[in-house]
Amino acid sequence: MSDWWRGAIVYQIYPRSYQDTDGDGLGDLKGIISRLDHVASLGVDAIWLSPIATSPMKDMGYDVSNYTDIDPLFGTVSDFDALVDKAHGLGLKVILDQVLSHTSDKHPWFGESRASRTNDRADWYVWADPKPDGTPPNNWLSVFGGPAWEWEPRRKQYYLHNFLNEQPDLNMHNPDVQDAILDVMRFWLDRGVDGFRLDTVNYYFHDAALRDNPANPDAAKNPPRETYGWQLYNRSKNQPENIAFLQRMRALTDSYDARMMVGEVGDGGESGMKIMGEYTRGTDRLHMCYNFEMLSPGFSAKHFRGAIEAYKAAAPDGWPSWSFSNHDVPRHVTRWAEHSADHDALARQSVALLMAFEGTIGIYQGEELGLPEAELEYSELTDPPGLRFWPEVKGRDGCRTPMVWDDGAHGGFSTGTPWLPVKPPHLARTVVAQEAANDSVLHAYRDTIAFRKSAPALHSGKTEFLNLPEPVLAFRRVAKGQALTCLFNLSATPVTLKITGTATPVGPSQDVTIAGGQLSLGANGFAYLDGAGITLAAASNG
Repeated sequence: MSDWWRGAIVYQIYPRSYQDTDGDGLGDLKGIISRLDHVASLGVDAIWLSPIATSPMKDMGYDVSNYTDIDPLFGTVSDFDALVDKAHGLGLKVILDQVLSHTSDKHPWFGESRASRTNDRADWYVWADPKPDGTPPNNWLSVFGGPAWEWEPRRKQYYLHNFLNEQPDLNMHNPDVQDAILDVMRFWLDRGVDGFRLDTVNYYFHDAALRDNPANPDAAKNPPRETYGWQLYNRSKNQPENIAFLQRMRALTDSYDARMMVGEVGDGGESGMKIMGEYTRGTDRLHMCYNFEMLSPGFSAKHFRGAIEAYKAAAPDGWPSWSFSNHDVPRHVTRWAEHSADHDALARQSVALLMAFEGTIGIYQGEELGLPEAELEYSELTDPPGLRFWPEVKGRDGCRTPMVWDDGAHGGFSTGTPWLPVKPPHLARTVVAQEAANDSVLHAYRDTIAFRKSAPALHSGKTEFLNLPEPVLAFRRVAKGQALTCLFNLSATPVTLKITGTATPVGPSQDVTIAGGQLSLGANGFAYLDGAGITLAAASNG
């Protein structure tokens, strides 16, 4: 069981939006405990909790002011212990989000560090003198807009913040900081946490010489909406020193039984795949990494195949992790809506596609209901990027709205006023309503997850792509004597393929027919075909 994470399905919970039990409009740990039976009923293997540590909530918990306590908004450490016990009793592992690249500016460490240049924690954060003209020490930019440097009058220096100016970056070049971070991890491991999701894992180290980032040559051709896109970030992050610290983290988790780490790589494209490969190579670094390749608008055979093959090339001995939605991106049924004429058909195809991929799978709360991205007014926003760059950037609130459980007030989420509104399109997709409908997205998720877990080829088989023209994505998964051919029509237009061999559809399918040497896939149709001797070729569109 030490490698329980291989092929596992992880369900992400955004605690603020899962279930409120005290009427303050914010989800809490007791609410999560009350809904764990729903999570277990999906057939998943683990839950990932977005940050619940003490925080001023400038970035909804990704600005930690106490790493070893629970924010009172969510409950207490005792509540967390009860959650772990309940989850384990249901056969669910617990993965805790850890935000280790930066803290809140309200963290006592930063309060001490900013007070002077000579205190015991003076070098725990990234400090730099201004240029002779008083401007920041280099050109580094913040993900959330503007310079990545903020002036501190007490020290008469700038401090680095890759995100909000209330999120100062820790100086991981300092061994004492590394030791403190490992102590944080040890605290939660001792409480029974089964793993960590490591936020912005490639941001831990910066270039010690503080050299400028180079310009992004693509920005001039296609100007980005946000300032961050104007640079290539090979100085302010992605530093080689990161590897040695990941090895220290791995040594710590390996000293406990059956623990794991999955890192979020905040880079896409070739750079992101290269980093994922470096961070998961061998057995002394991270267990897994993921980036944003499949959290993007891309929805084509070329896109999905390219992401998987690029990862294999970068990390031939690594283990991938794939997901379509999370708390940082628009929900995938909205991102990909132009490729389907039927919302539910796209939702069913999406889970069939995701569960067919080799690796560990992540799903985000509400995916199992086919929830679309919520459309919010500016006055309803809480997310800093949306507030700053509206309307070109809508922010991340649209994927963070509350879960909808029943036909009660606010979808059964809260008896009070929710921190984000529950919109009518979501109220039509509650858990109770979908439990009662045999053809619902919720039942499709359960059925598809169960099929993946029953099929050795999908759980642990290798992947071989088949060369078929767009919009068909086709690949074969083979393991333990089972060969499954996985077919997906990634469009709203029916397609027809020539087929030879004995092909038996197994598991969930959608709008597929086989007759007279032809296989037809309707709009967003998909099928899993059992049989080793199947061949497929392009035919005419149907």
